[in-house]
Amino acid sequence: MHPISHESLLNPLHWRYATKAFDPGRKIPAEDWAALEQSLILTPTSYGFQPFRFVVITDQTTKEKLVPHSWNQKQPADCSHYLVFAAKETVSQEDVNHYLARIAEVRGVAVESLDFFRKMLTGDLIEGPRSRIQQEWATRQAYISLGTFLTATAMLGIDTCPMEGIDPVKYDEILGLSQSGYRTVVAAAAGYRAAGDKYASMAKVRFPAEELMIRI
Repeated sequence: MHPISHESLLNPLHWRYATKAFDPGRKIPAEDWAALEQSLILTPTSYGFQPFRFVVITDQTTKEKLVPHSWNQKQPADCSHYLVFAAKETVSQEDVNHYLARIAEVRGVAVESLDFFRKMLTGDLIEGPRSRIQQEWATRQAYISLGTFLTATAMLGIDTCPMEGIDPVKYDEILGLSQSGYRTVVAAAAGYRAAGDKYASMAKVRFPAEELMIRI
């Protein structure tokens, strides 16, 4: 028995689209946004490491400041909540230790019992080949969370638009991220579609399964 029906999964994904025009007068209810934040926290990542931060922007002045650095697209200003995904620049041994301490706290185990995992993380992220692409690795994890967010919002009937047409450096300056150790990599506008958004009624264009699926 599935927790939800196939239709309950697929209908919201057919319904969603990259919303170009938001209704600035409609705001996401606090309880819905709280659930979406939890979905972001629960998103899967490599090792469960979560090498990112989510910047939640509802301040109208800040949202409007981002418009010129978003290819002059109006979604940041008109949406209810604007979410910026920032990936960690570097991963240090201190970050590994911090994560292990959290595991020990949540699972009620001695941190010393995690020494094998510590060696694994250190050998991969700090000393191994991945140490040379730490921010790229962190960016991939941030994109996994973006996918989770787009699906979760659709399930709640909330519109979104993923935003890659942005100037990350300017975003970092405006949001105070420049010295934080995290860098903007992508964003997403969330809210409710405007009645006049012509893209809402357009057929969703996707290649058929026969072309996309390689079944072995």
